[in-house]
Order: sequence, then structure tokens, then C-alpha cells
Amino acid sequence: MSESGVRQELDAALEARRELGPAMEPAVVDAFVERIEQRLAERGVAEERALKRARDHQKEMVLGSMAISVPIFAIAAVFTGLPGVVAVCVALAVIAIVTSR
Repeated sequence: MSESGVRQELDAALEARRELGPAMEPAVVDAFVERIEQRLAERGVAEERALKRARDHQKEMVLGSMAISVPIFAIAAVFTGLPGVVAVCVALAVIAIVTSR
């Protein structure tokens, strides 16, 4: 929820507190705090899911590039020797670095 939405909700809670009086003040405050805590928990869950997706994607990219590199290593070693193998290693390193960002 946007900051203005939270502000409106706070204003509504303050107005309810004024209308209901001091006897109901703890209940109004507790309800408002509970709603805020629920939103924070939902936001935390969403951030965890996004982080897990990013890590899974990174893992898939690195493992996929390593699997593809096995035959490329063989081809590079046969046809170009050490320079080709070094080029494949550099390409793997670049893929790993790029996907980690």
C-alpha cells in the first residue's frame, strides 16, 4: 500500500479513537498495529519469493552454461589448444559474473 493509503488509514484510526473514546482506544490501536504488521509480513514474504526466484535463475544459468561448456571444452582443446580452453573458461566466468548481479 502506498504511503498516502497508510496515512488515510491512520487518520481513520485516529478519528475512530476520538469517536469511541478512551475506553476503546487500546482496541483501535491494536487493530491498526495488527493491520500494519500484516502488511509488513506480506511484504517480507513477497521479497523472499523474489529472492528465491533470482537465486534459482542464477543457479540454472550457471549450471546450464557449465553443461554446455563440456563439449565446447573438448572442441576447443582439439582444434585450438590452450587458447581455446582459456577462452571457454573466460566465457564461463563472464556468465557467472553477469548472472550474479
